[in-house]
Amino acid sequence: MPAAPNLTGDLASVDDATLAAVLDHAELPPLLAALAAALGDPSFTPDHLRPDLSTLMDPTFGLSEEQLAEGRQLALDGLRRLRDDGGPNLDARQVDDLEPLLDFLSGGRPVHDYLELLREELALGEDLRSPDWHKDDVAPDRPFRVAVIGAGMSGLVAAHRLQQAGLDVVVVEKNDDVGGTWLENSYPGCRVDVSNLFYSYSFAQRADWPEHFSSQPVLLDYFRSVADGFGLRPLMRFGTEVTSAEFDESSTTWRLHLRTPEGDEVLEAQAVVSAVGQLNRPNVPSIPGVETFTGPAFHSARWDHAVDLVGKRVVVIGTGASAAQLIPVIAEQVAELTVLQRTPAWFIPAPSYTEPIGPELLWLRRNVPGYTHWSRFWVFWRTVEGMLPMATVDADWDGDERSVSATNDMMREMLTGYLVGEFDGRPDLLDQVVPDYPPFSKRFILDDGAWARTLKQDHVHLVGDSIVEITAEGVRTDDGTLHAADVLIYGTGFTASEFLMPMQVTGRGGED
Repeated sequence: MPAAPNLTGDLASVDDATLAAVLDHAELPPLLAALAAALGDPSFTPDHLRPDLSTLMDPTFGLSEEQLAEGRQLALDGLRRLRDDGGPNLDARQVDDLEPLLDFLSGGRPVHDYLELLREELALGEDLRSPDWHKDDVAPDRPFRVAVIGAGMSGLVAAHRLQQAGLDVVVVEKNDDVGGTWLENSYPGCRVDVSNLFYSYSFAQRADWPEHFSSQPVLLDYFRSVADGFGLRPLMRFGTEVTSAEFDESSTTWRLHLRTPEGDEVLEAQAVVSAVGQLNRPNVPSIPGVETFTGPAFHSARWDHAVDLVGKRVVVIGTGASAAQLIPVIAEQVAELTVLQRTPAWFIPAPSYTEPIGPELLWLRRNVPGYTHWSRFWVFWRTVEGMLPMATVDADWDGDERSVSATNDMMREMLTGYLVGEFDGRPDLLDQVVPDYPPFSKRFILDDGAWARTLKQDHVHLVGDSIVEITAEGVRTDDGTLHAADVLIYGTGFTASEFLMPMQVTGRGGED
């Protein structure tokens, strides 16, 4: 077995053997694009090495072993040039041929209409989204305060941009710290289901994310560091909740009624930004008898860490994103686990979902100019915009309510095949976990195999029968079964469509 490469040095100090070793762990397409940009040489992105993004389940993205070997040799040549010749590190303003590089990573789908967006998203060399104006140049003598409600991911970036523009900013946050949903959710297994390269700010990129999909403590630390690093904390009023907001037309001023630790008060502002988020108001379903359960009962977003689950009979209601994360973790602790499922979810295989990022990939991200930024675009295009054709409805397609187009049906077949493989030997479970609706109709859930491994365990029971009532002893379903519980956990999501609740907002003409 070859010795692990010595990755203590930077690009200028490593030898060819080390470069070759780290390339075995590289995400090759974005690395080739990064080298093409850094060296000003489009030969690093030849058409015959263009990835095929329709091969969702293929980690090689349709490239043969010969093509992968050629790509690694190209990358090795590029890294040598950067090391030996001190190749230029071009920023977004200097890259004249940005479109072909983006087109290479997009798998051939035209990106022309996205160029300005993607140029900003890459953030190579400068923050292109920073304001190009300042209040002192526009209206220096006019008082203008902006109130931002919420200090989560959106509230922080809103405050940062407003501060860059020289405005008077105050951020009102009901919690005692920044972070929003990543402060409030601390259930076992809580992590983001979007790659951290994309689930982060373009102006505050990290080349040293410890995980591909970071856990809640890592994300909370990131948002705290952004608040500190950009000087946002002095703008914050923590432990303060907006109960209502009303617009005074005569003075063109908003009056925000606040509930603070010192009592109620009114804050006036010329503009208000709502950054209250979608995933911060737990949805606890109205089930008959919910108040009669005698054991501990709590929502995943209000996890009661004082409750010891070891050796307990636990019932979890729901199989959405949060539930799918916490169920495999608590299954290792409890004596019996009953999972009550209303609607199965589509699972996308993500083998690295809970894995740390290896030292070789971390070294590349730290030392190759622009590699982190190009990887960010690669993630965005593969997992968001690049998948749009699979979600587009074909009016002439007859999918019998199971798919909406030929490409959507192909996606369904791939995802079904994954579940068939995962639940091999358990047809009873397979019948319950394959959705009967088209992919993209609901949120996907990432899976590294934990879902099937958990549900296959003898002490874990997946139940698809409807709930009719909650009793003192547990949950009764419509087949008459009482599922006994010592602890009841709601994995029932959030009131995501009630954006401003529970605030009362009154605008022009007294309109609610």
